[in-house]
Amino acid sequence: MAAKKKASAAPAADSHDLIRVTGARVNNLKDVSVELPKRRLTAFTGVSGSGKSSLVFGTIAAESQRLINETYSAFVQGFMPTTARPEVDVLDGLTTAIVVDQERMGSDARSTVGTATDANAMLRILFSRLGKPHIGSPSAFAFNVASVRAAGAITVERGARKTTKKATFNRTGGMCPRCEGRGSVTDFDLSQLYDESKSLNEGALTIPGYSMDGWYGRIFRGCGFFDPDKPIAKYKKKELDDLLYKEPTRIEVDGINLTYEGLITKIQRSFLAKDVDSLQPHVRAFVERAVTFTVCPECDGTRLSEGARSAKIAGKSIADACAMQISDLAEWVRGLKEPSVAPLLEALGDSLDSFVEIGLGYLSLDRASGTLSGGEAQRVKMVRQFGSSLTDVTYVFDEPTIGLHPHDIERMNELLVALRDKGNTVLVVEHKPETIAIADHVVDLGPGAGAAGGEVVFEGTVKGLRGSKTVTGRHLDDRASLKDEVRTSSEALEVRGAETHNLQGVDVDIPLGVLVVITGVAGSGKSSLIDGSVAGREGVVSIDQAAIRGSRRSNPATYTGALDPIRKAFAKANGVKPGLFSSNSEGACPACNGAGVIYTDLAMMAGVASTCEECEGKRFQAEVLKYKLGGADISEVLAMSVEEAEAFFGDGDAALPAAHKVLDRLADVGLGYLNIGQPLTTLSGGERQRLKLATQMGEKGDVYVLDEPTTGLHLADVEQLLALLDRLVDSGKSVIVIEHHQAVMAHADWIVDLGPGAGHEGGRVVFEGTPADLVAARSTLTGEHLAEYVRS
Repeated sequence: MAAKKKASAAPAADSHDLIRVTGARVNNLKDVSVELPKRRLTAFTGVSGSGKSSLVFGTIAAESQRLINETYSAFVQGFMPTTARPEVDVLDGLTTAIVVDQERMGSDARSTVGTATDANAMLRILFSRLGKPHIGSPSAFAFNVASVRAAGAITVERGARKTTKKATFNRTGGMCPRCEGRGSVTDFDLSQLYDESKSLNEGALTIPGYSMDGWYGRIFRGCGFFDPDKPIAKYKKKELDDLLYKEPTRIEVDGINLTYEGLITKIQRSFLAKDVDSLQPHVRAFVERAVTFTVCPECDGTRLSEGARSAKIAGKSIADACAMQISDLAEWVRGLKEPSVAPLLEALGDSLDSFVEIGLGYLSLDRASGTLSGGEAQRVKMVRQFGSSLTDVTYVFDEPTIGLHPHDIERMNELLVALRDKGNTVLVVEHKPETIAIADHVVDLGPGAGAAGGEVVFEGTVKGLRGSKTVTGRHLDDRASLKDEVRTSSEALEVRGAETHNLQGVDVDIPLGVLVVITGVAGSGKSSLIDGSVAGREGVVSIDQAAIRGSRRSNPATYTGALDPIRKAFAKANGVKPGLFSSNSEGACPACNGAGVIYTDLAMMAGVASTCEECEGKRFQAEVLKYKLGGADISEVLAMSVEEAEAFFGDGDAALPAAHKVLDRLADVGLGYLNIGQPLTTLSGGERQRLKLATQMGEKGDVYVLDEPTTGLHLADVEQLLALLDRLVDSGKSVIVIEHHQAVMAHADWIVDLGPGAGHEGGRVVFEGTPADLVAARSTLTGEHLAEYVRS
């Protein structure tokens, strides 16, 4: 009987159908415990900052990847990034996690859509096999491989005998020698690098970070190539050449070995090797002032050498192929019938078709990866996943609908469901109700953000979420209605003959003094219209999607500039220097250098961070904490939330209008719960977007341009954003918003819709008018989806 019972029991392997998380405490999570069904699509919802990313990325995905890394030898692990085990009691049932996040793609100047995927590699092989004339191996078509020729003698040892032989080495690369594979050449305005009437010691250099008080001062004074006390205008030709162009040279100063290199050599290596948009704002402003970028006259911007461009297949060079719209390139590849490379053609065709399926058919392979939006970058990373034969894998997505028109969201949903139906577990952090609706399981975190969040407030089906009392449940079916009256404008910003990227000679008048929304499917030309014809004008403040930069020492107070007046107020109230109230300067705790924690590197094992015993994590010297402002020391001020600090600096002894103004803007964008001293590295994507919005709203300008401000916003926060936009318009500003969210479209005074499709199928204005007229006409894809939204 016992044997019969044992035989009928389900195999033990079938019992592992859940990912169990018990007692997760990463960031703001409060002992979170959940059970996630495998081979199902689970959506994680909740307001921005509620703990979604901490649970999905910081706990589940991080532990899966850490365990996989541990399967490698200690030697190999030494070359891999190390992560500590997440703070969690039990993690059971994990499978291999593939993370597709919102991080912008590589900012290297030579990184393109083609190099970031397998497409370029396969194209190079194709041209090395079929290209006529034949010029060499695949590296001969690579714009990041330089041609090298060398000759000399080599010594060969065989047993006790040594023989010297002549040897030559040739490598044919595809890099354009003039621009070194960047596609553009640079010209420097020397007047922006230095004031020639001054000497170096008098502060002649105007390059950010090049001060005579630090290491640069020691190098310039001790290099011996020129006199640092002589005005640059009086330098001899050799001295000026050494100042500007000298190659890296080892020098010794005060017994210390240092490296000297010319200013332009240094700038090219440190600033221009990266994508300009990835630089810190003050460095980017300097580069835009001092450096002029022009298309390389030798390769015409293709990045490739003359030899690489000479080889052709069916009349097209690899430069022509990379410049084609991917949907057209896929068709061209399918038309090549060559049995000798049939498997390669099939793999390349499938890869290009994946771009089209995911809504990126309008891109080209030569598009610089640093110019992609966050949503485009995320979808490029997804391309290689859809052709994969892997099953029983956990795919983790961070808001995959970012930057997608409602029409494109339907296609994205189909792809997510297809991944699940192959037998994979799909975890999606998402705010869009259209994607939440397709989930098999929902985990809603909250109830609030930051310290007020970090709890599971609902777990179950979408139907159950709708009936719940949570913030997400209450707002899931929210629908903004069209305004009864729209604002009218008497002035307009004229755009004539716009032809940036795919725009086809666009003429449009953008009304001023009202809320204008620019819509259209992804790739229809919205950003091209605004960036190419509006953003650079006088009085226009452009707030784009570029990620904010900051280390674990940066926080909202330093990023927004609020800490500068606070430090000065502390200094004035106590009669000391402002530098004492900086954890990166004189006032820093000497034990932890102002970090608050001490990091111990354990080589291939995860490093350990322990709270500094000297300052107890406060980051400042004990003497500094004796100085007070309004009864609080600097560490207590940095521990305040935005709302607390706003009240603290609003009136009383600590009244400080300059800081209060910045804090007021942070509260306006819904960040009142953030601690002003919280490291930027701990903020979620939505929080960073709003922090940037609050900071740049302080800039002086009459026209504000916002690129998808709803990115990372919960349904409940969109209403607050609309109120903020209304306040800006009512204060006399003109607001232009590039947006896909129907609530923002419905709230607009005027809509400019581009299309009708993406890439060369778009680039035209297909509608101008009020939202009500767009809904009534239903003549465009945007009109159809907006009509369904306001009537559902």
